[in-house]
Amino acid sequence: MAKLALTGGSPVRTKIFPQSNTIGEEEKRAVMKVLDSGNLSQYVGSWNPDFSGGPMVKEFEKKWAEALEVKYCMAVNSNTSGLYSSIGACDIGPGDEVIVSPYTMTAGAIAPLIYGAVPVFADIDEDTFCLDPKSIEANINERTKAILLVHICGHPSEMDEIMAIAKKHNLKVIEDCAQSPMSVYKGKFVGGIGDVGVFSLNYHKHIHTGEGGMIVTNDPVIAEKIQLIRNHGEAVVEGKKTKDIWNTFGFNYRMPEIEAAIGIEQLKKLPDLIERRIANADYLSGIIGKLPGITPPAVKEGCKHVYYQQTFKFNKEITGIHRNTFVDALKAELPTMVLRESTPIIGSGFAPPLYLQPIYQQRLHKCSFNCPRYDGKVSYERGLCPVTERMFFEEVFTHEFMRPSFSKTDLEDVVNAYYKVYENLNELKEYEMKKTVTA
Repeated sequence: MAKLALTGGSPVRTKIFPQSNTIGEEEKRAVMKVLDSGNLSQYVGSWNPDFSGGPMVKEFEKKWAEALEVKYCMAVNSNTSGLYSSIGACDIGPGDEVIVSPYTMTAGAIAPLIYGAVPVFADIDEDTFCLDPKSIEANINERTKAILLVHICGHPSEMDEIMAIAKKHNLKVIEDCAQSPMSVYKGKFVGGIGDVGVFSLNYHKHIHTGEGGMIVTNDPVIAEKIQLIRNHGEAVVEGKKTKDIWNTFGFNYRMPEIEAAIGIEQLKKLPDLIERRIANADYLSGIIGKLPGITPPAVKEGCKHVYYQQTFKFNKEITGIHRNTFVDALKAELPTMVLRESTPIIGSGFAPPLYLQPIYQQRLHKCSFNCPRYDGKVSYERGLCPVTERMFFEEVFTHEFMRPSFSKTDLEDVVNAYYKVYENLNELKEYEMKKTVTA
């Protein structure tokens, strides 16, 4: 039995993994075309045809809407901007509450605060890590105005139940699809099921424009408000003769022409990139999932998982060691990727429960929590979302070895590392005991 790299042995692999680079000659040509035109951005802050941007932006929006089978699409400079715009377009403001996920990137919970509303954290499903519909409903009251859900790590949320809850309580549904472009729920692409959906084009997503985001909706009123919020809407409501100007004060969330040109070419590649992720993930799950105590990502019936990451669950009772020890041993056996040296592609827990951050523990955003229009009493105490805390502190670990750039040989090295670590569980138990004694 080979000695673990963590305890002084040789690693399974030292050769760095291939860069996951989706940028090619097509994007380079598209960028040069924009540069040669001299038209890097065409937005103006007054009501005329250029209010909504230049030709590349408009073409990208059209093609994204067609691909996702929705009526309206608005390009912005990030998913975060898209979430902020969506909260505003859903008429959310001071005194309101928005149900959010505690198990995601921070922007989803911050978005309500931007408009003076209060985020309320519901717990997650222990298989998909998306919001649990039962917990959503348990947190609804007369102040609740919306549900901001996340299709986390590429798996869709339970949309039938959530949409039924929203209809029952007259709530808006905002879908954060940053990690799930072209993920499918019962025959429908995510993003177009709720009132509004938001996608990310950040550099480490399925496709990217460096930074960027796309907002989709089938509601013309929401679409118009997002256009206004994106581009200094307060300056154009008179020229546009907008009837409903609530929350139409605007920001600068505009996507430039170069990013849109890149996005048009990237979108063409998205279906194939997703299928390669799925094939790699299926291969890894099929082999790694045979190890007792390691549960591969769930894929619910009628759902298409697009694998932003592979998210496993680790059972300490079966393996006899803590998840973090297993992950440390796995990291020691495998290298990182090109351009990711500072960001490991294996991790424990995924995302810390957001409500444990200082902004919530200390109620730092005073105009939301201390607003005269807010008469609620929101809790952010530890233990608020027990499933989330158990997943983060004890069970979940993730890897990104299913990326499209990984070859069969790369995947075999990953599998060999998992099995090597697992076959040395007894050595890891001793390692853990010594570490505890010296701590």
